[in-house]
Amino acid sequence: MKTNLRVRLGDLLIQHGLISQEQLNTALDEQGRTGRKLGAVLIDLGYVAESQMLNQLADHLHIPFIDIDKIKINPDIVKKLPEIQARRYRALVIEESEHSFMLGMADPSDLNAVDAIGGLLPKTLELGIVSESQLSSAHDNYYRKTEEIASFAEELAQEYDGQHEFSITSDLGEDQDTAVSRLLQSIFEDAVMSKASDIHIEPNEDVLRIRHRVDGVLQENIIHQKNIANALVLRLKLMAGLDISERRLPQDGRAQMTIKNKLIDIRLSTMPIQDGEAVVMRLLDQSGGVLGLEQSGMPPLILQRFKNMLSRPNGLILVTGPTGSGKTTTLYGSLTELNTPEKKIITVEDPVEYSLPRINQVQINNKINLDFARVLRTTLRQDPDIIMVGEMRDQETVSIGMRGALTGHLVLSTLHTNDAISSATRLIDMGTPGYLVASALRGIVAQRLARKNCTNCSVDSMPTEEQMTWLQHLDPNARQIDFKKGEGCQKCNHTGYAGRVGVFELLEMTDTMMDKLKIDDAIGFTHAAKQAPGYKPLANAALDYAKQGITSVEEVLKLVENIAELDESPAESAITREELDDAAV
Repeated sequence: MKTNLRVRLGDLLIQHGLISQEQLNTALDEQGRTGRKLGAVLIDLGYVAESQMLNQLADHLHIPFIDIDKIKINPDIVKKLPEIQARRYRALVIEESEHSFMLGMADPSDLNAVDAIGGLLPKTLELGIVSESQLSSAHDNYYRKTEEIASFAEELAQEYDGQHEFSITSDLGEDQDTAVSRLLQSIFEDAVMSKASDIHIEPNEDVLRIRHRVDGVLQENIIHQKNIANALVLRLKLMAGLDISERRLPQDGRAQMTIKNKLIDIRLSTMPIQDGEAVVMRLLDQSGGVLGLEQSGMPPLILQRFKNMLSRPNGLILVTGPTGSGKTTTLYGSLTELNTPEKKIITVEDPVEYSLPRINQVQINNKINLDFARVLRTTLRQDPDIIMVGEMRDQETVSIGMRGALTGHLVLSTLHTNDAISSATRLIDMGTPGYLVASALRGIVAQRLARKNCTNCSVDSMPTEEQMTWLQHLDPNARQIDFKKGEGCQKCNHTGYAGRVGVFELLEMTDTMMDKLKIDDAIGFTHAAKQAPGYKPLANAALDYAKQGITSVEEVLKLVENIAELDESPAESAITREELDDAAV
């Protein structure tokens, strides 16, 4: 396709009054220094909005500006252009007609790219201009590694056809060009592209299941070559430094890989099951650094109150919630806030997830009896100002943590409880006298993660009558609220959700609450906590997000069921308070 698409972007934007000559000169200097595209530089410098620039360029070139997040695209048509060329030329095949392809490009004035793509596709090209950010997201969504994984799995199965055991040869060594290496690389790349937090590899009787946890929900990919499971597990064990001859006992290890230009820390756990060994890998992106409290998603009022708690010289602050609720993110954000040259901070963790400068981080190792209690006893003799304990696991850990809080140290830790109020009474249940809890405890943050509605496909959504019954228990005016829910689109992989938001509950100790704890009055403490200034239960905090359209009613009610937040169930519901409590334990 030969079309006169040459255009000097800077001159065009000046001509239409979108930027000044001075701004263009600054952008050109930056472009010369970094080698980036001029348009991206102008946008990053804040000189022009991306939509303005693309619309102006589309008008000048007499081609359409295409919002690819708003249209339905056939994945089979996208793959008419191989991924390598699509990413190299910043292009996406959007539509196919009898005689042509509609091609979206970030830079349709790049004639070399247009000619190269024209030589790859059998029909003429109709060009459109698309957003660079949308294009990058579309590439990750459409060029998932599902087909590649299946292809490598078949290749690996053929390599070991008829074998029941897999010997440790160069095929499972460091050679990155073997079928097992390519298969694992594809699995990891697919996980990073889908923003998965965990990878599950589970052999069943007839198939091998590879599942990714994305936004807290597992997405499944089935591989029919079940006999490759041993090869994958062996390679992963080698990678993590585990005992490859031990298949009867669970093992834990860790490794690091660079995937898609990101340094990923992999925490690996194996477990013997009926059909082999299951592997779960937690993926931690080290390249992005540790998020600060401002990036944790805490609402401004809770954030300020929590920072005030952290500024105190001593006492115990707990962060509570189930596994995967974001407790570690909050703790590391707190350490980042506290990490100054004037303070000595020691952490006791299992495992150490992120390395922090200036902070002494101790990794628990139960194989040599280096447990929480032993390290904590030593920690108190290391002259710390602040101690972070990964988890209050038992009475001894709680006792030493309390002693640290009562002897002039600020102690941060986590606890697995349903909400903030039950955390204080849990400490008493673990054998700590109520008067010690009252003296040491300063505050508790309870948190959960709720999936966010996809902003691209979010529409009004009317709750069912059963849902409305629960909602009215939280807010009598629920029928007047306009709730929203994602319909599902390319941007959110047709789930209706994109990303997660933290839901927080903050409880600060008051004199009344401490008085009740000192006499072990759990009921009185609970009543006083619910009346505490600024206290808002998790369920109501989640409902606030639903009122703003950030999350859906389904996510709110899922959170309510998980934490047994309601004081009593609506008469119309068959679910009782006792059933909710039993389910939450």
